[in-house]
Amino acid sequence: MKTTLFAIALAAVVLPASAQVGVSISVGQPGFYGQIDIGDAPPPALVYAQPQFVEPVPVGVPPPPPIYLRVPPGHARHWRKHCHEYNACGRPVYFVQDNWYNNVYVPHYREHHGHGDDHWEDHGHDHGHGHDHGHGHD
Repeated sequence: MKTTLFAIALAAVVLPASAQVGVSISVGQPGFYGQIDIGDAPPPALVYAQPQFVEPVPVGVPPPPPIYLRVPPGHARHWRKHCHEYNACGRPVYFVQDNWYNNVYVPHYREHHGHGDDHWEDHGHDHGHGHDHGHGHD
């Protein structure tokens, strides 16, 4: 009996410590990283004036249209290392500045998608470190 109680008590302590919590952050939220649809939003402030390419486009084949991404600063600087995380290695990519995303795009997105200003308030969550990498947008 004591052995069973000890095993149950041990499991109650060990299992919660190993549990992982998943956080899903969508486009239009402050912690989102991934592709964004500019649509009718004000023109983006870009990290680099020219689109970034990792893989060359074959001769005679028109390049795919560019995409706009918000990525952590280290990802833009080392794009060759991170492009696969965004499924964007063979595409021209414009990186949008965080300031533009947070102060222009997010309010515009919320206004045009029916979300009130308090819909995604922080409420104690650390949204600044979320990575969506290609989910929840198209």
